[in-house]
Amino acid sequence: MKILVTGGLGFIGSALLRTLIDSTDCEILNIDSCTYASMPESLEGRENNLKYQFKNIDINDFKAVSRTIEEFKPNKIFHLAAESHVDRSIKNPHEFINTNIVGTFNILQSLKMFKNELPKDFILIHISTDEVFGTLDFDDAPFNESSPYEPNSPYSASKASSDLLVRAWNETYNIKTVITNCSNNYGPWQNPEKLIPKIISSALNNEIIPIYGDGQNIRDWLHVDDHIAALLLASESKKSFERFTIGANQECSNIDLTKIICSYLDKKIPKERSYFDQVEFVNDRLGHDLRYAIDSSYISKEMGFDPRFSLEKGIEETIDWYLQNLDWLKNKTL
Repeated sequence: MKILVTGGLGFIGSALLRTLIDSTDCEILNIDSCTYASMPESLEGRENNLKYQFKNIDINDFKAVSRTIEEFKPNKIFHLAAESHVDRSIKNPHEFINTNIVGTFNILQSLKMFKNELPKDFILIHISTDEVFGTLDFDDAPFNESSPYEPNSPYSASKASSDLLVRAWNETYNIKTVITNCSNNYGPWQNPEKLIPKIISSALNNEIIPIYGDGQNIRDWLHVDDHIAALLLASESKKSFERFTIGANQECSNIDLTKIICSYLDKKIPKERSYFDQVEFVNDRLGHDLRYAIDSSYISKEMGFDPRFSLEKGIEETIDWYLQNLDWLKNKTL
């Protein structure tokens, strides 16, 4: 089997590649444009594996994308290449429109062009976000596969647009497709611009730990390895079109999450005052969604998804990983 991964040097993409290389006999091609968020080091030597090959390709380059798909003829494409940091989308939405919308269009058009040359079991797994559904109030039921789209940031709007393109190409051109919408990921190798490694890095560097607003915004946290397990299950769907919402049913406010991290650091690397004393509340982010929560019952029922990381266990293992990779964390923070 041939598997094409877009954005395989990013946080989630590299976790997928590590699993594919270690646990399958598939022939794997990774295309990535090597942006600031790319981490070739996260493959930890697997780039020399004979099953793996890499091409430095920007998905905004239609000719390069179409040529790659035509030549490689994958059985599966895991489409992860995306601009994903909400703060950056607020400051510079242009890059998000190009990569997340136009880049996805380029992949879909390439699949349309070469549909008859692809394996009969071909499937596109388009990885998206729960942010396309907008925000929940504290008492609202979690998002599920039927939730309406109400994106509130340039990032989530660009991902919602890409989801709709994928759905349209499935309906119009009969390209077999799965769309997944996941909750907030965390784990080893995550860029320190994201919340959990940002808290860890700021705490260890004796800097302020910035928390937006009053810290009561809630997220549903999903360990990246659990996410990868769900994606691999989703890729086995037999339907022409399928949608899965993926989460771990582990909601936590930003301020409570910060307390968990600081409490663990207090035990691991104690100092005179708690790391939590470094917390400083800062002006809230524009369009900051109040709460995300995911109902994963459908993928659990249909595909057997069963996340294995509790939030406390996952956070502790994640902190331990960053403590063992302080040089990498420091270099990424600079």
